[in-house]
Amino acid sequence: MPLVRIDMWAGQGPEVKQALVRNVTKAVVDAVGCPVEAVEILICEQDKANWAQGGVTHAERFPSR
Repeated sequence: MPLVRIDMWAGQGPEVKQALVRNVTKAVVDAVGCPVEAVEILICEQDKANWAQGGVTHAERFPSR
């Protein structure tokens, strides 16, 4: 069973998450050839203040997003 973990900023609505789940599931099924029911997806929402790149948090880098 493939397990896909997606880390992203918190705040996306349910419609966006559902579209993401549908599209990632299809991509995994197409690539691996497993049944749809075998694909598991874990969406981990992160606060921008807890995610940094190059020594700068994303809360600082992207304050309006």
